[in-house]
Amino acid sequence: MPRTASPIELSAQEREKLELIASRPKSSQRDAKRARIILLCAEEKTNTEIAAIMGACVQTVGKWRERFAADGIAGLADAPRSGAPRTISDKKVEEVLTKTLEGIPGHLTHWSRRKMARAAGIGQTSVGRIWRAFGVKPHVVRGFKLSKDPMFTEKVRDVVGLYLNPPDNAIVLSVDEKSQCQALERAQPVLPMDLGRPEQQTHDYIRHGTTSLFAALEVATGKVTGQCHTQHRAVEFLKFLKHLDRRYPEREGETLHLIVDNYATHNTPAVRKWLARHPRFELHFTPTGASWLNQIERFFGLITDERIRRGNFTSVKQLEKAIHDYIQHHNENPTPFIWTATPEKIFDKLSESFS
Repeated sequence: MPRTASPIELSAQEREKLELIASRPKSSQRDAKRARIILLCAEEKTNTEIAAIMGACVQTVGKWRERFAADGIAGLADAPRSGAPRTISDKKVEEVLTKTLEGIPGHLTHWSRRKMARAAGIGQTSVGRIWRAFGVKPHVVRGFKLSKDPMFTEKVRDVVGLYLNPPDNAIVLSVDEKSQCQALERAQPVLPMDLGRPEQQTHDYIRHGTTSLFAALEVATGKVTGQCHTQHRAVEFLKFLKHLDRRYPEREGETLHLIVDNYATHNTPAVRKWLARHPRFELHFTPTGASWLNQIERFFGLITDERIRRGNFTSVKQLEKAIHDYIQHHNENPTPFIWTATPEKIFDKLSESFS
């Protein structure tokens, strides 16, 4: 005798849930198909009719009808798959994590998978799986520097305020120096990149001297003003301030807000005297040990990665030309860095990192 299909009656809540699963864009095709099968079952259609509508086999329709009739919506989920039983106990997992977090292997600084496997008596693959599951990375170390500036909070609010809410009729400039840029010439010719082979260069090089890049990033537009000097002193910083004075001609009521770090050359008597004679210039200092607040550092990272580090320079003049060409090309289509972090977000992030 053929089996009689189980009748399906849906409550209002079940129908609403199934219709949501069937129509929601984020539902998987598998879940949406099962939900539509049950909705058709509730319309008193036969398994054969539903199979024809859904493009499925009759057995599949019958399977999900019976699963829903027995367990409701929970029955539409996949049953647990069979597999090999666990060979690593919870106690062993706890042992591996405790050893990793609370100790080091003898005279070494950190655990490797091989050494932990030997100490715990399990395989290296199992150690790696445990570490990944709990986000433990003994081989990774990240540097940090916590500012001890007693005016840290006030300076963060001052600098971030310039980024997020600059004063009216003002130009905000992020200013710093990238000192000791080396003009390095590789001892042998660079081998160009080829299919299956990266660019190759020798580890040894010839030093041709250094230059220091003084730069100002216009926060609102992303434009950069730069000068190269052979030395990195208050004298050169003062020359750069005079260059900015020419670069931004004085307009009525307009002020220039310069964000700088706490390097001694930025606050010498000669610099303060010049600033007193040019009141439209106003310096804002980042907290000690918090150069990440200065947006020009992001530009320095770009020019280092894209032009200086892999460059091959036979003289300081050639290096300085490469730097000025890069800035000129950058200014043809500048893009500002968008600052989104409020002071409160910064303070909360620091609290989480060191709590």
